[in-house]
Amino acid sequence: MADPTWAGAPVERVAVVGAGLAGCLLAALLGRRGIAVDLYERRADPRTAGAERGRSINLAISARGLDALDRVGLADQALGEALPMRGRTLHPVRGALGFQSYSADGARAINSIGRARLNHALLDCAEKTADVALHFEHRLTAVDPDTGTLTFAEGGRRHADVVIGADGAWSAVRRSLQFSEGFDFRQDFLPHGYKELEIPPAPGGDFALDPGSLHIWPRGSSMMIALPNTDRSFTCTLFWPREGPGGFAALDTPETVTAYFAAQYPDAVPLMPRLVEDFLRNPVGSLVTIRCAPWVRGRVALLGDAAHAIVPFFGQGANCAFEDCVELDRCLDAAGGDLAVALPRYQQRRKANAEAIADMALENFVEMSDRVNSPVFRWTTRARHALERVVPGYVSRYELVSFTTLPYSEIDGRIRRQDRVAGAVALGAAAGAAAAAATLRRVRS
Repeated sequence: MADPTWAGAPVERVAVVGAGLAGCLLAALLGRRGIAVDLYERRADPRTAGAERGRSINLAISARGLDALDRVGLADQALGEALPMRGRTLHPVRGALGFQSYSADGARAINSIGRARLNHALLDCAEKTADVALHFEHRLTAVDPDTGTLTFAEGGRRHADVVIGADGAWSAVRRSLQFSEGFDFRQDFLPHGYKELEIPPAPGGDFALDPGSLHIWPRGSSMMIALPNTDRSFTCTLFWPREGPGGFAALDTPETVTAYFAAQYPDAVPLMPRLVEDFLRNPVGSLVTIRCAPWVRGRVALLGDAAHAIVPFFGQGANCAFEDCVELDRCLDAAGGDLAVALPRYQQRRKANAEAIADMALENFVEMSDRVNSPVFRWTTRARHALERVVPGYVSRYELVSFTTLPYSEIDGRIRRQDRVAGAVALGAAAGAAAAAATLRRVRS
């Protein structure tokens, strides 16, 4: 399988647009193959300019992301700068805290790491890779998929044999393809937005909450979460409706902010001395799922959020984008380094996986904000963990997503097969117990 318009043509230079997490990783992987890469970024270098305030959303790096980072020698560094979270701590409005382990043995963890810190490490990695050149403050306005010509707002044009858009949900590369014949595009916004707040270290300098847990304040149609940082602070993220009661728009004065948080998050308020200031100042971000096809057209390909933005409720956005890079690297291996063959194959292998995790991420919002409070949900979670301990090969959906590299598109089928096996085991156990009881009654009689 190859793009007939340029199959067999030499590829001397690849342009990767977007120096975020996926763009940097891809540039490093391509550079290690001896491919000359120009990595373009619209922002100034974030290592010197700093990150945008209130827009970070801490990352939960798990098995898929670590597998990808290990390929460029960054997995150990990332883990050294991360904090493991082995479960969820639930904060009700009133009453005692609850804890739900992510794994049956309580040992497996997802890892909280600041997006900016990881992005800096990946930028350093890309910059140190031979044949990779970084170009900051280059805002793309158009790309020609037939010629590989890139046009920038700052003036001037550049040429590449292949252009890969890794420039996020609002991708300029995708926009250049979006209105062409045969290109399908769909974006679905949640009525919710997100806003970041902070819980600083406690007065004595320690963590104000348990750092080994992801903290959730589930409130039905909304929630707040908190992830630990290595400086002993927590990054909190509100996922609220934009409008209506309990929405962002309804809280526009210090008094309304203070009153609402005192009613809904009473245990968090004493831990957030800058609550009102941060709430009124920090922006509200959008939560969008983007689906499009094809990801590959002419000399242009899309990757990560540019191809398939997902909501953050399974903690898989960065992990999924990293997996795109790994899959493209594998396809290059299989194609003998021929990008004309590798890119369509990458799209074929990844599209169903991107669709699957997009759906699971949307479902997980309901689980995190509402179902975690349900006694039925808590019983089901304990039952699944019990099955993991007694049924060989039984693994929960959460663990398959977070702690394995099983393709996302195969997870639901695996769960259905497991449940059939578990049902047969339970039926056999019940039949055995009934037979034993009958035998005991006959012996007694």
